[in-house]
Amino acid sequence: MTIKTFHALCLLSFLFTGMSLTAQDEVVIKPLTGEINFDGQITEPEWKISQDFPMTMHYPVYNNPTTENSEVYITFDDNYLWIGAILYYNDINDVVSTSKKRDERSGNSDSFGLLIDSYNDNENGLAFFTMPSGLKIDYAVSNDGQGGGPGGSRNYTWNSYWDVKTVITDNAWHVEIRIPFSSLRFQSVNDITKMGLIINRSISHHNETYTYPAIDNKYGRGANLRPSFSQTIVFDGIQERNPVYISPYVLGGTSKNYELNETEDEYVSSDDPEFTGGLDVKYNINGNMTLDLTVNTDFAQVEADNEVVNLTRYSLFFPEKRLFFQERASIFSFDLGGRQNLFYSRKIGISPDGDVVDILGGARLVGRAGKWDVGFLNMNTKSYNGYAAENFGVARLRKQVINENSYVGGMVTSRIDFDGNYNVAYGLDGIFRLTDVDYLEVKLAQTQDKDIESKALSMDPTYFTIFMERRSEEGFTYDAKYSYWGKDFNPETGFMMLNNIQRFKTTLGYGWFPNENSSIYDISAGVDFDLVSRLENGGTESMQVSPEFRMNFKNGFGFFTSLAYNKEGILEDFYLDEDVYVPADDYSFWNVRNMIFTPRTKKLVGRLGLNGGEFYDGTQYTLDLDADFNLSASLQFSGTYRYDRVEFSTRNQQFSNNIARVKATYMLNTKISLSSFVQYNEGGNIIVTNLRLRYNPRDGNDLYVVFNDLRNADKSGAVPEMPKYLSRTIMLKYTHTFRL
Repeated sequence: MTIKTFHALCLLSFLFTGMSLTAQDEVVIKPLTGEINFDGQITEPEWKISQDFPMTMHYPVYNNPTTENSEVYITFDDNYLWIGAILYYNDINDVVSTSKKRDERSGNSDSFGLLIDSYNDNENGLAFFTMPSGLKIDYAVSNDGQGGGPGGSRNYTWNSYWDVKTVITDNAWHVEIRIPFSSLRFQSVNDITKMGLIINRSISHHNETYTYPAIDNKYGRGANLRPSFSQTIVFDGIQERNPVYISPYVLGGTSKNYELNETEDEYVSSDDPEFTGGLDVKYNINGNMTLDLTVNTDFAQVEADNEVVNLTRYSLFFPEKRLFFQERASIFSFDLGGRQNLFYSRKIGISPDGDVVDILGGARLVGRAGKWDVGFLNMNTKSYNGYAAENFGVARLRKQVINENSYVGGMVTSRIDFDGNYNVAYGLDGIFRLTDVDYLEVKLAQTQDKDIESKALSMDPTYFTIFMERRSEEGFTYDAKYSYWGKDFNPETGFMMLNNIQRFKTTLGYGWFPNENSSIYDISAGVDFDLVSRLENGGTESMQVSPEFRMNFKNGFGFFTSLAYNKEGILEDFYLDEDVYVPADDYSFWNVRNMIFTPRTKKLVGRLGLNGGEFYDGTQYTLDLDADFNLSASLQFSGTYRYDRVEFSTRNQQFSNNIARVKATYMLNTKISLSSFVQYNEGGNIIVTNLRLRYNPRDGNDLYVVFNDLRNADKSGAVPEMPKYLSRTIMLKYTHTFRL
């Protein structure tokens, strides 16, 4: 073997093992030797002889000495993973606790929690957090915390079964967390189980975050929740627990709706009383495979979608909020770029116009077998408004290859109705870690449809992409992606904006972290280039070149600004309002985007966006304002206001729209909360009100009282005379979970 050959082999070995510079030795967790009184106080001697975990500052200055001391212990018994912490303060009056609501993501409260990579796959994790009030926050992390498709990389709708208690003393707040092993999903080999662990503590009045293990913040503000940086911990003798959770529900209520009669000269009302029930079953087949069954599925308690204004010619995306689709939802992700995906669960049970379609039932199997991630889903919906009943199917497999952060996989989806129509999509994908920060991603997919004649070897029903990125925010940064959507590529179970196009997108930038004495946390600058062209004639669908600059301060303030040059090729007129439209033509124009945000650690948190400039052959200005008022641990308000103004002076056309949203939440304690969500949309001339009372005595048991109201904001001059409201619904739903 020559020296050159040897060097080449060494380089290839480095690339394909994805060698990490932050690798940690394995830590063996000591089993519990006695009993712990689950009271929220770390007083038993068993805590002191369990494994302790020293914490390091992550933000704002990596590896600086921590301002406050922490003691964190972890142990386990036959049923539970136990986590205990004593979180000290030099002055206990500095403790900040601003919420009691389940899954409240209040950024201005002190918090403590952990991320568990239960399969030790360095990509997925389960997060369990709390605040001094003792609330429970749990969510799932996917794609190593990197974006990750339509729902993003953090799924806050996911809920699990676990317990937490907290106590505030004269110099600290204490935390006790116990997590049933049946809630974690794991794999054991010869009775040895390995998981990944990241511990986090946030201190609001210092604006500091501590972690175990030490995680360099050059990898981004979300690096403290990336499974690939977790510490490997080892358990000896964990036994699988395979409980069955049976959750029947009952639902009662009534709806009243007003619609125009056939002659359109009068509004007539219709009443729709409802009393029904259904059943969800969750069975842990083994420690790493879960089967969910549902019958007569209902989602009456789901919060309303945000009202939005669409200034584009593409479809809008709304996130999935229904609980049944949440567990390990990331396994069903096959990202097609942006919000687009081969599978979009909101296609099941929700019509294109937003109406609810009854779901007869279905099954869902997710888990891990060896190095394989496994996901299967099958659901049936009733016929609706002249459309036939449908069956939706999804099958997903992914396998860890080459190194701990590389995967290959495949996915198949189907949508079949009972009139004989069908649509099938299938694809292969792979993601490969080349170095500790450089990743390569490749995807190939096709669709087949009864109404579209296409051949498997043709590029017409095909999607293809190749993507390279650097997952670091320090030094030179880049990403580059090429994507191709054939003219017949149309996944009916997915979310698509456009086909018959190709896209080249790249970002080049540089980021740096000033020294520890600077008030600046980080600075980044770069240029984004995005070109979408049509396949048939090579014409430009859209193009944008955008220099960008961002600066964040250690006190939490920050701003972002960009200047964009745009080209748009419009083949057909598209309307912004009834009398305001953009004519088909080719356009080029400039605009700017600016955003300022305040620290998340204050009682009043704000974000201001100011965008404007040229818009096709006119001008456009947008004001975006978000504000959160964290008045106390029991009362919170938030508000959003957006104003859009579009003018086409050469055509004497103007369009303006106001959208306002106000949320208020009152939390009597960690089990009872009342929330209201009121939205006003000037463009739709509507006011939408959603009120929810929730009583959650324990995981799996929920009582919801839900009130929804939809009305026209302006009824003056309407002919025929409009009713007080267009629709009104009140529902009561109770779910009770039995564990067998």
